[in-house]
Amino acid sequence: MTGMARLQVIGGGKMGEALLGGLVSRGWAGASELHVVEPDPARQRAVSAASPGVSVSTEPLYGIGAVIAVKPDVVAAVLPALAAAATARVLSIAAGVRTEAIEAGLPAGTPVVRAMPNTPALVGAGAAAIAPGSAAGPEDLEWARGILEAVGTVAVVAEADLDAVTGLSGSGPAFVFRLAEALRAAGTAQGLDPAVADALVRQTLLGAATLLAESGEDPGRLRENVTSPGGTTAAGLAVLDEAGFMDLIDRVVEAATRRSRELGQ
Repeated sequence: MTGMARLQVIGGGKMGEALLGGLVSRGWAGASELHVVEPDPARQRAVSAASPGVSVSTEPLYGIGAVIAVKPDVVAAVLPALAAAATARVLSIAAGVRTEAIEAGLPAGTPVVRAMPNTPALVGAGAAAIAPGSAAGPEDLEWARGILEAVGTVAVVAEADLDAVTGLSGSGPAFVFRLAEALRAAGTAQGLDPAVADALVRQTLLGAATLLAESGEDPGRLRENVTSPGGTTAAGLAVLDEAGFMDLIDRVVEAATRRSRELGQ
């Protein structure tokens, strides 16, 4: 199997599973070229069912690249096996674990790239940022970019910026989901059937996000385009402005960014 494999994913959780599906569907690799390291038998069965043809075992393969897709507190425990397997290079999607901590557990000179993806990667619509460690060069960044582009878009940043990425796009989906909760509750309060309010909110957010992505327009311009003076949208936006909505979002992202820095200490 070692001679056939191109990549191994350490951790068979939902994000690892999403990566496997994306890599195969995008043609980055065939299922037989991918390997998963997962100690839990139930997760092993789940990975095999979701990704037929992918090999699964409890140990890493020798001499190939690896994606670390385990929880942050498990990273230190998987590094000795990766070091013993002479892992060629590493892409880590473990939140908050610095590249220097990963490099310290691997042979000197092992290229490490750190990434901050987000949960929409589970449906192929993720937003990720990657940052190189001390031994990672342009080829290693392109390798990491190719992997994560299988489930979304990728930006390259300095590692110092990954905390801000965490606060914005890493935590951002949860902020959007909270907005969805609030809009659904507000629609219901105005007399809509809860199921109708739910369906309208989902499609409104999807449609607005699609328009934002596909139009290429500045979000402020799109807002202006749908806001007639004295109209209904203007009335609603006035309430947001009076409540300090822009400042609130700034504080939300700042708080998430600050917490990311604290967790990485």
